[in-house]
Amino acid sequence: MEAAGNGIARTVIWMRRSLGKMSKRSRALGHAARKLTVPGLISGYSLGDRVAIDSQSKYSGMPHPRYRGRTGTITETRGKAYVVRIRDGNMMKNLVVPPVHLRLVGKVE
Repeated sequence: MEAAGNGIARTVIWMRRSLGKMSKRSRALGHAARKLTVPGLISGYSLGDRVAIDSQSKYSGMPHPRYRGRTGTITETRGKAYVVRIRDGNMMKNLVVPPVHLRLVGKVE
């Protein structure tokens, strides 16, 4: 309880802090780590290519920040996005990621 200036006691109620997926990450993801170019935005990937997840915070469809830097294999396409198969511990997961958030690591011949 706090005392107001006029002798009346009042209770201060604080709002609970949001703990969403972007909590405490605004500085880490606020600036693009690499500069995007037109060829980089329209480049396509083939099935079986090895890619790294490199989130660009200015664009929609960003995967969860816990997958930043993970590498995986492209298994299929869904619209303009790609399905990337990654290993998370002992479990294999499929992430649907737009190409702006991917970086090529190894090409399949």
